[in-house]
Amino acid sequence: MTSHTQAAEAARHFLIDGRLAAIAPYGSGHINDTFCAVFDRRGAPARSILQRINTAVFTNPAALMENVQRVTAHLAARLADEPDRARRVLALIPARSGQPFHVDAEGGCWRAYRFLEGARSYDAVESTAQAFQAGRAFGRFQQLLADLPAPRLNDTIPDFHHTPRRFAAFEQAVAADAAGRAIHARAEIGFALAHRSMTGELLNAGLPERVTHNDTKFNNVMLDEATGEGLCVIDLDTVMPGLALYDFGDMVRTTTSPAMEDERDLSKVDLQFPMFEALVRGYLSTAGGFLTKAEKDLLAFSGKLITFEIGIRFLTDYLAGDTYFKIHRQGHNLDRCRTQFKLVESIENQEEAMNRLIESISI
Repeated sequence: MTSHTQAAEAARHFLIDGRLAAIAPYGSGHINDTFCAVFDRRGAPARSILQRINTAVFTNPAALMENVQRVTAHLAARLADEPDRARRVLALIPARSGQPFHVDAEGGCWRAYRFLEGARSYDAVESTAQAFQAGRAFGRFQQLLADLPAPRLNDTIPDFHHTPRRFAAFEQAVAADAAGRAIHARAEIGFALAHRSMTGELLNAGLPERVTHNDTKFNNVMLDEATGEGLCVIDLDTVMPGLALYDFGDMVRTTTSPAMEDERDLSKVDLQFPMFEALVRGYLSTAGGFLTKAEKDLLAFSGKLITFEIGIRFLTDYLAGDTYFKIHRQGHNLDRCRTQFKLVESIENQEEAMNRLIESISI
């Protein structure tokens, strides 16, 4: 775990005006260590976000930061004439070296962003209006990056949403049972094995490659605190080439159920159809113009597949001894897995109605 002292030392290596007055952990991310740093600027506080990139997960931070720099610059240019542009795209703060990141004496890789004032994220959706705004924001993110000039973005995590390979890793984890936990996850292992046949459907559909976010959790869109508008998409570490449906599928996973990702009371886990409808309408209001018919036809299925994929990732990590996702209690990853699989069941029960809705909106 990164200490406050390490974060404070790293903060001094970025071109941030003022005296560092306070620094504290910030947010609920699973992967990177994130801090909010408060600087005193002639008596006025100014906040910045400071992050230590998890280089065990992102093994080529220079390539990752090249992506982030290119994407944020392109978004800023596309939004140049928009009101309130400064809150509609993340802005990197360069290191004093001139690089977009700083490497500390221990080899830790740090970056800094301007703080988005007057906006916040939510770990769970609270209304259909929020679901609409999330769908609209992520759809616009894809739309604005559709003309990103060559070269192709770097793959920050190769095969990140390659569901068949994720499934193969799960099967290897079951066979190895490195932490001796398979006995505690028999039902979940059985559920996963019963759904093996659907894992290759998106990859085999001949869909176009696009610039995608690849981690469209509801809490990765910032909403305006006053108006509720979806302002800015954050957490750009996995922005890379992918399928548009990877993004929509993860929106379904994290936006349509009222339960938290690690909810233990599975009776609370359910796809709420009004939330799904709001999400679809928001997403298609910005992305509908460039999506192909084949992409639209698979929107509902993508929610089921990506929810299943994340479920097997949590299950794989549980079986391996919790080596990837941060955990905060014993069995945390198994709880997360169970939540995903319950949502898969709920989607399966409503999939026909979901498809009818999408068809009616797409006409």
